[in-house]
Amino acid sequence: MSRLRSLRQKIAFIFFVITATAFSAIWFVVVPQLEENLKERRITSLQNEARDARAALEAPLQGGTSPTRRNFTVRIRQAADATDAQVTVQDWQRNWSPERNPGFYPVDDSKTSALVPFDERLAQRALIRRHMQVGYGTSTRGEEIGMVAQPLTSTGKLPRVAFYSRDFDDVRETVAFVRDRVLLATSAALLIALFGGYLVAARLARRVGGLERAARHVARGRFMEPLPVTAKDELGQLTETFNEMQQQLRRVDVARKEFIATASHELRTPIFSLGGFVELLQDEDLDEDTRREFLDTMSEQVERLQKLSVNLLDLSRLDSGSVELHTEPVDLAELTRSIAGEFHPLLAEHGTELRLQVPEEGPSASCDRERVAQIMRILLDNALRHTPEGTDVTVRAHRDNGAAELTVADTGPGLPAGARSKVFERFYTGDAARGAGLGLAIARELAERMDGRLLLDTGLGTTVFTLELPADGSTP
Repeated sequence: MSRLRSLRQKIAFIFFVITATAFSAIWFVVVPQLEENLKERRITSLQNEARDARAALEAPLQGGTSPTRRNFTVRIRQAADATDAQVTVQDWQRNWSPERNPGFYPVDDSKTSALVPFDERLAQRALIRRHMQVGYGTSTRGEEIGMVAQPLTSTGKLPRVAFYSRDFDDVRETVAFVRDRVLLATSAALLIALFGGYLVAARLARRVGGLERAARHVARGRFMEPLPVTAKDELGQLTETFNEMQQQLRRVDVARKEFIATASHELRTPIFSLGGFVELLQDEDLDEDTRREFLDTMSEQVERLQKLSVNLLDLSRLDSGSVELHTEPVDLAELTRSIAGEFHPLLAEHGTELRLQVPEEGPSASCDRERVAQIMRILLDNALRHTPEGTDVTVRAHRDNGAAELTVADTGPGLPAGARSKVFERFYTGDAARGAGLGLAIARELAERMDGRLLLDTGLGTTVFTLELPADGSTP
C-alpha cells in the first residue's frame, strides 16, 4: 500500500509541477512581454500624435511674425492636451541650461508636473539627426516614462526642439490587473491540478495494484480469472497482455504436469519392464526361444527410452539456443528415399504401404540435412503411431512458388477440431499412451530455425503435414 500511495503522490506532484511551470512561464515571460508591448504601443502612439501637433508648434502668426511667449505657451498647452503628454519646447544652444536660456518654454501643469520636463541628450540627438528620437527615462517619482524629442523648424537664430514625455500609469495598471488574475488563476489551477492529479493517480494506482496482486498470485502458482479490461489505454493493453500471459502460463503449467505424468509413465513402463525381464533372464531354465523373445522386447524398451531422452535433449538445446545448423544444398528426393528405407521394418509390422511421389532429382533446398531428416522421421513416426494398422502413407517432394516442399500425408481418421490448434504445442498429445507430445513441437522449431515452416492440413480421413524450406538458389 505504501508504494501505491507513493505513486499517487508522485503523479499528483507531477501535475502540480507542470501546472506551476506553465503559470511561471506566463508570469515571468508572457506578462513582461505584454508590458513591453504595451509600452512600445504607447510610445508609438505618442510619436504619431507628436507628428500631428508639429504643424501648430512650427506655424508663425498672421503676418509672418513669430508668436509671443504667451501665444506660444498656449500652443504648447494645446499640443499637450492633444497628445496627453507633457510638452516642452526649447531653443537649443551649446551648454544649454533652463536657468540661463530664455528660449525655454515649459508648461506648468499639475497633471504632468511629476514627469521629467526635458532630456538634454535625447533632444541633442534629435537635432543632430534631424529626425524624431524616442527614449525612456525616470520621472521625479522614480517611475519609468516614455519620451519623444522632435526637431522643429524655427524662424529664430537657434534650432528648436519639442520634447514630449508620457507616463505609463495605464500600462502599469493593466499589467497589475493581468498579474492579479494570473495569480488567482494559478492558485486555482494548482489546487485543481493537485486534487485532480491525486484522483487520477488513485485510479491508476488501483488498476496497477490489481495487476500487482494478480502477478503475485500467478508467481505463487495460483492462477486467477482474467482481469477486467476497463479501458483501451496503455494499462488496458497491459491488462490484456497479462491475461494472455496468465492463460499461456496456465497452459504451460497444465502441459508441464501432463508431461511429468506422461514422462513418468513413459520412463516407468520400460524401466519396470526391463527390470522384470532381467529377473526372468536370470532364470537358467528358460529355453532359447523364450530368452530371444525377452531380449527383443527389452531392446524395444531400450529404444523407447533412447527416443524419449533424445527428444528431451533436443528440446533443451532448442531452448538454450545451442542447436547448430549447417546450411547446404540438400536433394529432398534423395533424402526422402533414404529415410523411407529406414522405416521398411516398421511399415511391414504396421501393414502400411508407403508411397513415394518424388522425382529422380530435386527439389533442392537450402537447409541442414540432418535436421530435415530428423523432421521427416518425426512426421513418418507420427503417421504410423497415431493411425490404425494398414493406413496408407504418402510422401511427396516438390517445388512450389520458390519453396522446396516435403509432404507427409496419411489416410487416417484425422485430428479432432480441438487438437488442430494445439498439435504443435509442447507436451501436447492426443493419446498420452503413445508418446510424450514432443516430436511435432521439435519439428516445428527446427523448421523455423532453418527459415522454413511446418504446416498442417487435416480433415475427416486425411492428415497432411507440409515442410516448407527455402529453395536452393543455385538450382532452377
